[in-house]
Amino acid sequence: MKRILGLITMAAVYVLPAAAQESYTELNYKFQKGQQFELKQESRSETYTTVNDVVQRVTRDFNNTIAIEVTELNPGRTLLTFRYKDLKFNFNSRNQNIFVDAKTPNDKEPFQGALSNILDHPFTVEIQTTGNINSVNGLDNLLDSASAAFTSLKKDEQDAYKKLMKDQFGTNAFRSWLEQLLVIYPAHGIKTGTQWEESVPLRTGLIGRMDLYWNLQTWDSQTAKINATGKLKTNKLEQFTIEDGILATAEIEGTMQSNYLIDQSTGMPSICVQNTEMNGNYTYKANKAKRLKNDLKVPVKVITNASYKIKQMK
Repeated sequence: MKRILGLITMAAVYVLPAAAQESYTELNYKFQKGQQFELKQESRSETYTTVNDVVQRVTRDFNNTIAIEVTELNPGRTLLTFRYKDLKFNFNSRNQNIFVDAKTPNDKEPFQGALSNILDHPFTVEIQTTGNINSVNGLDNLLDSASAAFTSLKKDEQDAYKKLMKDQFGTNAFRSWLEQLLVIYPAHGIKTGTQWEESVPLRTGLIGRMDLYWNLQTWDSQTAKINATGKLKTNKLEQFTIEDGILATAEIEGTMQSNYLIDQSTGMPSICVQNTEMNGNYTYKANKAKRLKNDLKVPVKVITNASYKIKQMK
């Protein structure tokens, strides 16, 4: 009898950990009206193009702080209000360098005036409890108003600044950035080792799609660790405009690696670190005004490193 009880006890010791490993967690965005968050972004993107055997390098650095408030709750979806509280941006292309700290006046840099007009002005994002983004509203109107800072410039300079602002801070750029930052959760419970996927369009000037693959590494009652791989591919037939006003197509592929520490109480990533690398070719379309007699294939490489922190303030 003692031997039988001993065997039963030993069996229980081995069964319980196995059962614990099979436990599930429900990951989704759980907000309460009036909650406030602060998002800090630090990122650098480097683009290398080789035109007629000459390597050209463009860098973009962001160091931003964004306030987020939960302003409306509805079944299955939430309205979040975003406000830029601090905005630092550095753009370097060939012989042009634009450094902007939106809080520091600089009459010599029109872009500073425009970005300072963005600070503390609200725009909204409607998000599902899974993390899918329904809409981004008010941001393009905000940028249009901020563009008043360019009115004293020549027409071609105004157009160049407006394009730079739209490409970096417009609705499509912001939505693409946010979709890559926020995890899109499955609509069912998951356990350690569960993998799931989602596909979102590229909205950063390049036209194509990114397939995202997430994996739940570990979790407890307070946090969850998730890693993700994004595989992106452009549509090589769709045209877009590069900085020089030249029409181009892009045949580019790449990967993005992300690591998240998730706050289980809200579903928001407390920390996210991302690294992206893309390689391929632009094809500049023939343009007499730009002295391009024929289409020109241009090798391109893009490297982006970014880190984010989201802290609940209220």
